[in-house]
Amino acid sequence: MRAAPSVLSGGAFFLKEGICLTLTPINLKTANAFVQQHHRHHKPTRGHKFSIGVSDNGALVGVAICGRPVARRLDDGYTLEVNRLCTDGTPNACSILYAAAYRAARAMGYNKVITYILDTENGASLKAAGYTCEGRAGGLEWNGAKAPKQADQYPRQMKTRWVKKKEGLHGS
Repeated sequence: MRAAPSVLSGGAFFLKEGICLTLTPINLKTANAFVQQHHRHHKPTRGHKFSIGVSDNGALVGVAICGRPVARRLDDGYTLEVNRLCTDGTPNACSILYAAAYRAARAMGYNKVITYILDTENGASLKAAGYTCEGRAGGLEWNGAKAPKQADQYPRQMKTRWVKKKEGLHGS
């Protein structure tokens, strides 16, 4: 079992000898370029509310792109979605980004942060960041007028929805 990273001042996380991850504000262009280069199955997003980067000794090793929920029924003005999270495989980068996205969302007045992962992924980074699984969500195909134009644009696989809510907030 790995030891949890220790938090240093200024958003830095000391992991082990020689590895110190630091949170970094980034713009959408930079985040999307990272997604284009490193994400296994998604393309860059069209917009965002904000993006967060995590760096190792100044080199960008991961990004989180946060925006409005894609599912219209979840877009209540108080719910934020982590639309893309992508790293180069640096240990703990995913959980640091998920936790940072929640803290930033709460500071902006959001009550809940959601995200989706493929049902073949175990959610370890989300669990480490305090998110809980709400179960299977989404489907194998898009429905509605905004379906992707390219058949291979998104994986035809079930997803699970994960959520982290403001304390004391129950229900949807």
